[in-house]
Amino acid sequence: MSLLGGCCCGAVRYETSEQVFHQTICHCPTCRRACGAPNVAWFSVARWEYRVTAGTPAQFHSSTDVTRTFCGACGTQLTYAHDGSPDEIDVTTCSLDNAETLAPLDHTFTFYRLPWDTGEDGTPQYLRTRSEG
Repeated sequence: MSLLGGCCCGAVRYETSEQVFHQTICHCPTCRRACGAPNVAWFSVARWEYRVTAGTPAQFHSSTDVTRTFCGACGTQLTYAHDGSPDEIDVTTCSLDNAETLAPLDHTFTFYRLPWDTGEDGTPQYLRTRSEG
């Protein structure tokens, strides 16, 4: 079985394995700006397990080592790929058809959490990455 998702307007569709990891909510400024949201839920999969099934996502480099994809028609953010992790890709959780089935397991980059974003869900909170604490 696979996870299915896509953009808001339906121009871009994807499927990926259910073998997910790094289910997180990111609070970094770049993710917030890219998605226009106070935080962004992501999950990771092996890069070879992610496949676009319809349309062609647009892409941009949000930093030197990072490529993000999005729908060129409606703007929905879809993926984040870091050159330092060539075997994995992060996918926006809420671009899934059934996002409610894949809850985040932690929060990353909480150092940058907006002061009015006070939601506490009982999951681990990391000031930066999981390895940096």
